[in-house]
Amino acid sequence: MANEDRGGIAAAVAVHVFTASGAVLGLLALVAASERRFAAVFVWLGLALVVDGIDGTIARRLRVSERLPRYSGDILDLVVDYLTYVVVPVQVLIQAELVPAPLAWPLAAAILVSSAFYFADTEMKTPGGGFRGFPAIWNVAVFLVLVFRLPPALNAVIVAALVAATFAPFVFVHPFRMERLRPLTLGVLAVWMAAAAAAVAANLAPSVPVAVALALATLYLGLVGIVLGERVR
Repeated sequence: MANEDRGGIAAAVAVHVFTASGAVLGLLALVAASERRFAAVFVWLGLALVVDGIDGTIARRLRVSERLPRYSGDILDLVVDYLTYVVVPVQVLIQAELVPAPLAWPLAAAILVSSAFYFADTEMKTPGGGFRGFPAIWNVAVFLVLVFRLPPALNAVIVAALVAATFAPFVFVHPFRMERLRPLTLGVLAVWMAAAAAAVAANLAPSVPVAVALALATLYLGLVGIVLGERVR
């Protein structure tokens, strides 16, 4: 085997290890959730999001699927995402007592089962690069619930609505892939990320301006696909 081929395979393995490192970050977040260190949870989950956001680009550039076809980067990504997007936030939901106690486990089960179906859906993505229904980003949903400190009963309604929205016929846009209003959407995403980082730095008790910015950016990103009339095709 040529040195170039060996180097390419080694690089492909390194990319998969990088993707899998998200599971380690997920475990650190899970431990922090169990210890009720909720700001730390979202530091680890934020790092996992960084890994999730760049590993695909690196994999495509290094032609990982060609050099290491036995191991699917897509499946590996889904395994890690289920931990960081779903399992860890469910633990936070329970440990932080965000919903009434009698509803905690039923809602946790509903999140886990509905998200498992969503991650297994071969048609979760639309041809335009969006997502069909609520894309099981429970890391974001639970983070917002923690930040805004709404009454537990209202939180339960929000969680139940998002579980139902997982299978709803609307499009949740991907900010990097949408064509219309892309510059505005990316700008709003940048505002959301900055506000979220400020909220974590403030131990999930942000100032009013940060909370308002986070709320407005969340509304925009959640509703822009519906307002633009994006359709499930």
